[in-house]
Amino acid sequence: MSSAPASVESRPRGNYDLVLAVFVGMLLISNIGATKLIAFGPSVDLAGVQLLPIITDGGAILFPLTYILGDVLAEVYGLRRANRAILTGFVLALVMSLTFLVVDAAPPAADWPNQDAWHAVLGFVPRIVVASLFGYLAGQLLNAVVLVRIKQRWGTRHLWVRLIGSTVVGEFADTLVFCLIAFGPLGNPLGGESIPWPALINYTAVGWLYKVGVEVVFLPVTYRVIAWVRRHEPS
Repeated sequence: MSSAPASVESRPRGNYDLVLAVFVGMLLISNIGATKLIAFGPSVDLAGVQLLPIITDGGAILFPLTYILGDVLAEVYGLRRANRAILTGFVLALVMSLTFLVVDAAPPAADWPNQDAWHAVLGFVPRIVVASLFGYLAGQLLNAVVLVRIKQRWGTRHLWVRLIGSTVVGEFADTLVFCLIAFGPLGNPLGGESIPWPALINYTAVGWLYKVGVEVVFLPVTYRVIAWVRRHEPS
């Protein structure tokens, strides 16, 4: 007697959906946190270049972890499924931004006193939305491509080279595109004002170095996450 086919629930399932959900969740939370600029330290200039204060945004707290998960997606699941996750995140981030814009434009109830606070935090200006979306898309796609290309060239050896190399390229593209659109000359057609070049260079350099530094610090964690995901993949 032949056994009945396994039901959908009893079939072994991997963790792609879990990694995808956490990846997208971190992306959305980071985009909201990025609406606040943060400065650390006194004002210090050297030859016209602003060294201090260190300028970053609230998204820097969590956003580097999305690159760790992006590395997991590309390393374990390959370029096609990594790109699927990246595009899913892009679409949902776009939906989030458009939803906030519509809610911000909607008339508040007469007895609701927080419209100004809502607008100040979540009333994204168009250039910030465009900068965030295109910076993320450029950075994550490059991160996945570089990791997979290094793996194809060198094989499965030297995982740390793939993880750090892809992050250096991806985070640079992400930070540069975001800063040039959000606070630099590329965003001027979208409205708003640009910040001075010394502050823009500081913001870009600090953001890039910080994100790469987080990747390096969390390298042992990334190794363990990749190993855990691989062990629990039926394929």
